[in-house]
Amino acid sequence: MSTLEKSVEKGFEGRKIREYLKEEMKLSSRFIRGAAMDKRILVNNTPVRMNYVLKENDNISISLKKKESQNIEPEKIDIDIVYEDSEIIVVNKRPNMVVHPTKRYQSGTLANALLYYFKETNQDCIVRLVSRLDMDTSGLIIIAKNQYAHMELSNNMQQNEIDKRYLALVHGHMEEMEGTIDKPIYRPELEGNMKRVVDERGQRSITHYKVIERLKDADLVECLLETGRTHQIRVHLSSLGHPIYGDTLYGDESDSEIIPRQALHAYGLNFKSPRTKKPLELRAELPNDIKELLEKLRG
Repeated sequence: MSTLEKSVEKGFEGRKIREYLKEEMKLSSRFIRGAAMDKRILVNNTPVRMNYVLKENDNISISLKKKESQNIEPEKIDIDIVYEDSEIIVVNKRPNMVVHPTKRYQSGTLANALLYYFKETNQDCIVRLVSRLDMDTSGLIIIAKNQYAHMELSNNMQQNEIDKRYLALVHGHMEEMEGTIDKPIYRPELEGNMKRVVDERGQRSITHYKVIERLKDADLVECLLETGRTHQIRVHLSSLGHPIYGDTLYGDESDSEIIPRQALHAYGLNFKSPRTKKPLELRAELPNDIKELLEKLRG
């Protein structure tokens, strides 16, 4: 989709277009300001100012095409595309891959790979991440192809309207087969500290869980996030005495000999398409390293 279109109903006659775009079309001030400056907001095929007074049956159209660039080098790296349309692309990120370039990781990231893919498929897009994952966590990530889709999905994320499901392989057996962990997560203010802790000074954090498979001395646990704090699942499961296999930050350092990263996979996303509002249910099967560890624990 390259444009948003709307016909003005009688009840909005006499209102300024800026108010209409905010209240009826739910567009952000930032989006409106940028589109207006680029003269991409048209009424009856003519660019208008934001104090334009609407009339019944006015046709509003907003072009979503915008020339943009990012200071990221495109790189030919294979990506596992689970879903794609004109608005979004959802990929299954492999483990040990950084999502976006940092000072330490300038190349080899998912963003480098996506920019190459967009270039090769003649899509004039930049990488707008709706969701993120730790370097060592595998699974589904949503990327918006334009500012409107990013705005819609980011708002849905804040309103807890995107269902994010994970699978974690944990040490020991959960006391209950299913339940809710409602514990605040806090980051101690120590230089260079990445580790979070359960602490009353932190933000309220909620994880719903269910044991999917019980193994000899481990559980395969499905986790549904209600909030999205950094390291939330890892902190919550560790706080119950059931750290994730391979999680040397919140568990046992010797775990790295069993699996070289935390056995955590973002396997499911349920959300609505930003344009059509059609429900999407996307799934990504467990990667090979977690499958292999599961087989060992079953054996």
